[in-house]
Amino acid sequence: MTGFFTFPRSRFATETQDDVPDVVEFARDSLGFEPDERQAEVLRSTAKRGILNCTRQWGKSTVAGIKALHRAHTRPGVLVVVASPTERQSGEFLRKAEVLLASTGVRPRGDGKNPLSLLLPNGSRIVGLPGTEGTVRGFSSVSLMVIDEASRVPDEVYKALRPMLAVEDGDLWLLSTPAGKRGFFYENWEHGGEEWERVTVRATECGRIRKEFLEEERQEMGNTWFEQEYLCEFVDNGRNLFRREVVRAALEDREPLGL
Repeated sequence: MTGFFTFPRSRFATETQDDVPDVVEFARDSLGFEPDERQAEVLRSTAKRGILNCTRQWGKSTVAGIKALHRAHTRPGVLVVVASPTERQSGEFLRKAEVLLASTGVRPRGDGKNPLSLLLPNGSRIVGLPGTEGTVRGFSSVSLMVIDEASRVPDEVYKALRPMLAVEDGDLWLLSTPAGKRGFFYENWEHGGEEWERVTVRATECGRIRKEFLEEERQEMGNTWFEQEYLCEFVDNGRNLFRREVVRAALEDREPLGL
């Protein structure tokens, strides 16, 4: 009978830094997941700050779940936090991570404190949070933070989450399809500086999505929605009277008022 407190014996069984498994090999050998080239690129990234701007149905939550499990499995006693716009979406992320964890022979269980959580044999935890500013506070020493569907998470939630990274100098990854030229996801993508590693994956680059399906979607959705959902474009959402670039340029070029 498989017990909770043992991973299957393999070359990944030791916990020393020299023996930490490559994350892609971990995905293949321990989780039974074969990543494509772009998924492997994201998995292997060691960026402290990363933004994944990707098409719908590419598998970003699965890839992020593997990244979270690898961090938790290879670093005993760490905390990984996953935030999403809603509790339901965070729950879906945790369920994907549970399925992946179960494939290793480990019986998933919660940490006994948080309703959306996974506790690993080495004491590491993955905790899912809803996108509400008043309910995400209270965590600290976060090793890895993943914000899923980040373009739909309110700015105040993002600002409440970031201090959790301070003590451990944790890593932060934002994952999303664009949702207009607004919010921290867009601002960090366009103006966040060199500390952010940016990765774009369009539907036309994903071999699992048929060209015929994409053409059908373009005709059904129209170009604007298609470019946002499948081509990862930050399109104007129609809610602003003036385009964002026009307003920004006007503010930057304005002469200071004399006193």
